[in-house]
Formats: sequence, C-alpha cells, structure tokens
Amino acid sequence: MNQTIEIIIAPDGQSRIETQGFTGSDCRTASRFLEQALGKATSEQLKPEFHHRASEEEHLQEGH
Repeated sequence: MNQTIEIIIAPDGQSRIETQGFTGSDCRTASRFLEQALGKATSEQLKPEFHHRASEEEHLQEGH
C-alpha cells in the first residue's frame, strides 16, 4: 500500500494532517515535520492501524 500524507486546510484556517498506509507510530514519525511547521496540535485521532501494529509487535516479543 502506498504511504501518503494529506494536509487539509479549512476555510477558517484550521489545518488537519491525515496519513494513510502507515502502521504503528510510523505515521507520527513521517508527519512530525509537518506538525512542527503548522504549530501546536489541538487534538489527535488515531486510526485502527496505529493500534494494530503495536499489538502485533507486543505479541511477537512475548512469543520469542
């Protein structure tokens, strides 16, 4: 799957960053520079993919 970062700017000037195709915290790493450039975040909504990857890694570590 392709990885994309989309920046949405509303008519009132508020901006939103949406990532697609990332798993785990890779989305945060990839979009960090944009978040810093746009200013302080007021909220964060994590997609299921963020949690899916984290639980897979924990399962693999436990099952050595």
